[in-house]
Amino acid sequence: MTGAGGRLNGKRIFLTGAAQGIGRAIAKACLREGAALFLVDRDATLLEKTVRELAAAGDRLAFAVADIADATAIQGAVKEAGKTIGTPNALINNAGVNVFNEPLDTDDEAWARCFDINLKGAWHCCRSLLPGIMEQGGGAIVNIASTHSFTIIPHTFPYPVAKHALLGMTKALALEYAGQGVRVNAIAPGYVETQKNIDYWNGFSDPQAARAETLAMHPGGRIATPDEIAMAAVFMISDECPFMNAACLVIDGGLSVLQHPA
Repeated sequence: MTGAGGRLNGKRIFLTGAAQGIGRAIAKACLREGAALFLVDRDATLLEKTVRELAAAGDRLAFAVADIADATAIQGAVKEAGKTIGTPNALINNAGVNVFNEPLDTDDEAWARCFDINLKGAWHCCRSLLPGIMEQGGGAIVNIASTHSFTIIPHTFPYPVAKHALLGMTKALALEYAGQGVRVNAIAPGYVETQKNIDYWNGFSDPQAARAETLAMHPGGRIATPDEIAMAAVFMISDECPFMNAACLVIDGGLSVLQHPA
């Protein structure tokens, strides 16, 4: 069974943080374009719900409940992927967690949680999958970074530190393994209409006003949809950009280059 678009036919993608938001949108888009997918998330309930929604893909879809911060669990998931969809030739590191604090209010536990998931977890996946990708003659890795990878919003420490490091890892791995046919790139979304952002707005006394304030920050008066991030991931995993390597595609509607509102 092949996808309607076919842009990802032959791609076997290991996708983390797949149960909701951007991850779920990426899963839907990649399946639609013909990829086989192995989905990973630590939330069993949400992951199983997403898999049920995508079940029409049949043998092009498999999954495992695993925390990317657990290297052993990821190694097990990679082995399971090999048994179900075949050895992956692509990886999308989407899983992440918001850890926002004042710097001096950040304790060791918060620091470790931020880096264990946003950086070390991505490395666990890269380290486990790179040998198989290279054995197949190459493939693609896409790390879902953030505009926090090159800008700083006060009171969001240490999240931007980890995301800066993720972008650095993207570039380092890209140069290290380019000769083995591996492309490693990043996508840096800005504000996206996900449940996390909806929950953030709902934390205010006037959620609609909080949402409107966020939208008004953007030159186009809106924020991205998960599907808009997903289609960028499809492009970067596909064979349509074979010379794109060590790059970061920014998808924020121009917000990160806006010096101040007019």
